[in-house]
Amino acid sequence: MKKSFWIVLLLLLGGAFGYGTWVHFSLHAQVMATAKEQAEFVPSVRVAPVRSSGPTWPITLPGSTRAFAAANIYARATGYISRREVDIGDRVKAGQLLAEITAPELDHQISQAEATLAQLKAAHQQAQANRDLSNVTWGRDKPLVEKGWVTPQQGDTDRLNLAAQEAAVAVAQANIKQQEAQLQVLHQQKAYQSVVAPFDGVVTQRNIDVGDLVQADATSGTFMFTVMHTDVIRVQVYVPQEAAFGLSPGVDASVRVPEMPGRAFPGTVTRLANALQPGSRTLLTEIDVPNPDGALTAGSYCLVDLKIPRKTPSLIVPAAAVIFNQDGLSVAVAENGVAHIRRITTVRDFGTTIEVSDGVREGEQVILNPSVDLTEGQKVQTRAPGQGAKVS
Repeated sequence: MKKSFWIVLLLLLGGAFGYGTWVHFSLHAQVMATAKEQAEFVPSVRVAPVRSSGPTWPITLPGSTRAFAAANIYARATGYISRREVDIGDRVKAGQLLAEITAPELDHQISQAEATLAQLKAAHQQAQANRDLSNVTWGRDKPLVEKGWVTPQQGDTDRLNLAAQEAAVAVAQANIKQQEAQLQVLHQQKAYQSVVAPFDGVVTQRNIDVGDLVQADATSGTFMFTVMHTDVIRVQVYVPQEAAFGLSPGVDASVRVPEMPGRAFPGTVTRLANALQPGSRTLLTEIDVPNPDGALTAGSYCLVDLKIPRKTPSLIVPAAAVIFNQDGLSVAVAENGVAHIRRITTVRDFGTTIEVSDGVREGEQVILNPSVDLTEGQKVQTRAPGQGAKVS
């Protein structure tokens, strides 16, 4: 009886050991199969191509409008305003009378100068007559002196008297020229009494009225009007350094004013400062915009759209492909079924896309939303962004 019990016990222990060994080897086989499956698993990833950014760089910058030409008109004659022909907002033509200054004392000075000039001309005629008389006298006495019939002293007197009369004529001529110049200055001051427009434009400021006293002074003269030429508007804009190197005269521009939605004013880059601002590293650029209807006004805030030719090509990659970690910015490029990690240098962030200058080439396929465990050299299966994952 005891012998049978021990035999049964041994059989039960042997069965339990065999079952445990079988279970262990079964679990080990499953683990090895799973590991092999994971090692041989090739993930399916969505990819998108790298594309070129195009030959031009579109950029929008704030700017300000200015008149093509602007002149502050000061009084050049001292007197009282007798007439004022224009006011703020009036359009004027070049040479059009703006105001008239009256100065009676200037008319008196001109009359006095003209009388002095007439007196100097009479003195010149008298000097010429005296010279002619001295010339005749010396011409008659010269042969007599040579023959000894007139004393040498008389001859010297006649000769030197002729030289003195010729000098007197020269002095009279110089006095006439001086007086004529002075009279010309007075006439010019008389002309300054009529204040005229220097060019076609519009009066934007008026600081005088009839009866006002104006002063003609180089430093503190009376500020009378401001006239601006607005048929062409200059737009000043500061272009950042990264875009400035492709900018040149002739580049097309479009100017928009927020208060006039739906309307764009075409213009052309005409002038560059050719030197960057030290503080902001921007290039002062002027754009000429035709303004025949006067819709644009000087001093307005505006937005300037430029398409600047690129000096160096750039590439566009989807923002979803960018990997950001401790190594910086990079993307994963799928090439022949293998993932390669590439460092990139960004130029601009457009939100859904990123402009880069290096690290990738046009046409390469970058992996979208790469997994955190994606490594260099890992095998991948690629599919288009809109294509679903393959189900096996």
